[in-house]
Amino acid sequence: MVEIIVGGVDEAGRGSLIGPLVLAGVSIQASRIPSLVEAGVKDSKLLSPSSRSRLYDVIFGLAKKVYVVEVSPKEIDEYVLHGKRLRKLNYLEAKMIAKVVLEIDANVVYVDSPDIMCERFASIIKELIGSNISIVAENYADKRYPIVSAASIIAKVTRDRRIKELEQVYGEIGSGYPSDPRTRAFVKRWLETKGPLPDFVRLSWKSLKKICSKSLDDFK
Repeated sequence: MVEIIVGGVDEAGRGSLIGPLVLAGVSIQASRIPSLVEAGVKDSKLLSPSSRSRLYDVIFGLAKKVYVVEVSPKEIDEYVLHGKRLRKLNYLEAKMIAKVVLEIDANVVYVDSPDIMCERFASIIKELIGSNISIVAENYADKRYPIVSAASIIAKVTRDRRIKELEQVYGEIGSGYPSDPRTRAFVKRWLETKGPLPDFVRLSWKSLKKICSKSLDDFK
C-alpha cells in the first residue's frame, strides 16, 4: 500500500517593511505527522526563537521534502503598485505557493490562505500547478494542521536569518515590521543620512508615508 504524502505551505514576512516574503513547503508521510506534534511543532508565532531553531532541524529530519522560496521587496512592489485587479499580492503569493507545491511531491497540500475567500485562492493555485494535487486552503491553517505549522517554522526561521544577515551589514533593523519602533527608526535614519531607500525595503507599503510623512516618490 502506497502511503499518502501530506504537504503544508505557509509564509513569513507578508506584512513586513524590510526583508523578503518567505514561503516554505514541507511534505511528510502521513504516518509521521504525530512525530511532528510530539516534537512540539505548532504555529511559529507561538514559539520562542530558540524553540523554532530547534524544531527547524527536527522538521528537516522528519520531512520527505522541504522547499523555500524568497520573494524580494522589489518583486512585491511591482505586483502591488502595477498589478491589475486580482493580480496583486495575493496572486503573487499564489504563484509562489504553486511553485512550492510542485517541488514537495505531496498528494494533498494544506495552505494557509491570505485570502478570506479560501476556495478562490485554492482554485488559483490549482490552475497554476495544472496537476491533480489536492489543495486545501484555509485561514489559520498554521494553527489547525501540524504540517502547516512545520512550514510556518521553516519560513519564519529562514526570514529571521535574512534579517540578521542584513543587520550584520547595516546595523540594527529590528523585526522588519512597521509596528517595530527599531524598524521605523532604521527607515527614518536611512532617509535622513543616506537618501533613497535600499532595495530590501518595500516601497509599496503605505506605512512608509505614516513613518516618514513623505510621498511615495520621495522613497525611490
